Amino acid sequence: MDISAFLAGQYEPFLEYKAFLPEPICHEWAVSDPELTDLLGRADRALGELNAFAQLIPDIDFFIRMHVAKEATQSSRIEGTQTNIEDAFKDKADLKPEDRDDWAEVQNYIHAIHFAVHALDELPLSNRLLKQTHEVLLAGVRGERKQPGEFRKSQNWIGVSLKNAAFVPPHHEHVVGLMSDLERLLHAEDLFAHPLLRIAIAHYQFETIHPFLDGNGRLGRLMISLYLAAKGLLKKPALYLSDYFERHKTAYVDHLMAVRHGNHLREWLVFFLYGVEETARNSAGVFRAILNLKQRIDAEVMPRFSAQRLVTAQTLMRQLYAQPVIDVKKAMAATGVSVNTVSAVINDLVAAGVLREVTGQRRNRLFVFQEYLDLFKSSPQ
Repeated sequence: MDISAFLAGQYEPFLEYKAFLPEPICHEWAVSDPELTDLLGRADRALGELNAFAQLIPDIDFFIRMHVAKEATQSSRIEGTQTNIEDAFKDKADLKPEDRDDWAEVQNYIHAIHFAVHALDELPLSNRLLKQTHEVLLAGVRGERKQPGEFRKSQNWIGVSLKNAAFVPPHHEHVVGLMSDLERLLHAEDLFAHPLLRIAIAHYQFETIHPFLDGNGRLGRLMISLYLAAKGLLKKPALYLSDYFERHKTAYVDHLMAVRHGNHLREWLVFFLYGVEETARNSAGVFRAILNLKQRIDAEVMPRFSAQRLVTAQTLMRQLYAQPVIDVKKAMAATGVSVNTVSAVINDLVAAGVLREVTGQRRNRLFVFQEYLDLFKSSPQ
């Protein structure tokens, strides 16, 4: 099927509402549109450049932890939580009581990402893996009573009520069949659709099926990164689109609805592929900035330390690239030195402008590697 001939599906009437039943998507997808073909090539090249760059960086897993934290906060922000990337690295006790529920959901999302990425070593990206990840995502938080790890067995909707919903996904009796069809599209070796087309279409379909009672948005966005890693387009999970979707939230929602209501698949694909290209180039730019920052600190700050404290300072800096919000207790655990030694090193890093104390307290102080953290806060406008 050519993209231009796409038909999204139809509404299925029930007693007081109509549920949208999408068409199956596991079939050939042809692209005859020159602009779309060009954009697909650009997104593919940007992804390849990011993949090559990420493999050259030492200790890349430390920096990817930051990308994961940013993805968790931005993806959760689309759903209404207010935790920022700095708070994501704090302990629960360091937060105001009213902020802890949002923080817990972000922590679950971080755990779910790590779980899913490691699970890919043993499982393909599949409905089984999505269900297991969903169970981690909802464990112990506000959605814990909404059938974690199971496809829904009742009708759900987007909006204030079922009768007055902005969108009603397919009836639950269709969910298993539609999700099986989606899974086949991701893995069918007899189809020649480009992987980026497959995951763009699969993401739209996942959000349209809304297979779980809660957590569909977060899991559907995570599925994009998991697919790229599973197919080897990225050796490391270094690209997450939630920041792009959050900055263009209205357009993101509008494009998904326009596919369902008007068959505007091409416009969704343009939006998606542009996001892949922009996000890949921005992620590569962040990695370059990290290397520059690291080289500057190694050249200008580390020589200030005595030989006795240099190893401790280097060990602590290495930890800070993975955990940019730290206290004395965590610094002691990371370095294995006494409280006096680690406190002296922290004070020297504060004096050098590497760390910033953020509590203003004499006890239980928190220190932030602010310049590094800011690299993940900035986004292209």
